Amino acid sequence: MVHARVADATQTDARGDSSPRVGLVVSRAVGNAVTRTRVKRRLRAQVAPFVPQLPAGTDLVIRANPAAAEATSAEISEALRHCLRDLVVGEGP
Repeated sequence: MVHARVADATQTDARGDSSPRVGLVVSRAVGNAVTRTRVKRRLRAQVAPFVPQLPAGTDLVIRANPAAAEATSAEISEALRHCLRDLVVGEGP
């Protein structure tokens, strides 16, 4: 599940820059500590190419569901691409 908030001119933020931020949520439902760490590493690696394409000031939260523990990197990448297609600059439908 992906939640995104794109800042507009009416919103203010205490941080000095407007670079996109990404947060990961991987709960115990995904698996033990080793499994959760592996899922976080995979998510970070797969979302990294999308970050430069996100609009300035975007806050993105990715919540892994239990199926992420068994998903391949390619499946995670495709799921992220599907979730971010409307948000990523330069990506079409």
